[in-house]
Amino acid sequence: MSDAVLKVENLKVHFPVKGGLFTKKQVVKAVDGVSFEIYPRETFGLVGESGCGKSTTGRAIVKLYEPTSGTVYYHGEDVTKIKGSHLAEFRRNVQMIFQDPYSSLNGRMNVRQLIAEPLIVNKVCKDKKEIEARVDAMMETVGLARRLAGAYPHELDGGRRQRIGIGRALIMEPAFVVCDEPVSALDVSIQAQILNLLMDLQDSMNLTYLFITHDLSVVKHISDEIMVMYRGKCVEQASSAELFRKPLHPYTRALLAAIPDPSPESRNKKRSLLQGEVASPVNPGPGCRFAARCPFVKEECRTGEIMLEEVSPGHFAACPGCVDRMEE
Repeated sequence: MSDAVLKVENLKVHFPVKGGLFTKKQVVKAVDGVSFEIYPRETFGLVGESGCGKSTTGRAIVKLYEPTSGTVYYHGEDVTKIKGSHLAEFRRNVQMIFQDPYSSLNGRMNVRQLIAEPLIVNKVCKDKKEIEARVDAMMETVGLARRLAGAYPHELDGGRRQRIGIGRALIMEPAFVVCDEPVSALDVSIQAQILNLLMDLQDSMNLTYLFITHDLSVVKHISDEIMVMYRGKCVEQASSAELFRKPLHPYTRALLAAIPDPSPESRNKKRSLLQGEVASPVNPGPGCRFAARCPFVKEECRTGEIMLEEVSPGHFAACPGCVDRMEE
């Protein structure tokens, strides 16, 4: 076993779909054979459009979803098999920050109660004074004024609500945090504040992140390694610098082309626009799931099994034409 904090091997999460009177039972292959490793104090970016399986991957890692098959190792221990006291310990060490802070917070609880709740539920603290002291310290850490302790979620803006979500996750003093679209529901100015907060907390608390987002411009500034997903499959993986310097898969290129560029030079720049139908995740057929939208599609892309291969040192892509594009 490597020194990775988290190791995911061939993870699959499939959801059965009830068939009708004259139709067979179908399966949505939300995540279909994903593998990666995350190392200490690293931020691993997981990127793709809505519905690509990135959030399902994160939820399977923290055991909110049961994997159909595959393994998830946390410090060498198979997470898919842990139960009882081992599971409780795992949940203390691995936490999640959710996309929509408003829907993930109990509207009947104030800020102090919301941040204290994980300590009480997990029986980490029983002494009221100790709980209050830890909550006060965490509020200061995530940038929430003490005067807001009695406020309720509906009385706060999106940025403050997300700070509560971050505080709830970090009050348990975890080592690994899954950040599931933590800034997508926020204004651009607030996004920068939350991203800076997450990076500062990573340094001060020695945290390791799985950072899930659909926005490559966000993940560029926070991630060390990036994996791009499409319809349940990994299509490309490389270091952040390498992926932005030399994107190989047509889907990655299209995502990068979609990033707004305010410079005057960009007005005459040709954009990579995707055509064709999006492949259904229900009982997908053979071949690359991006084939119907790919401008470089070959016959083997439609019929063969497209594997993730190392095209250059540390740069992986699942595309038969990627080697040709290395020369571009």
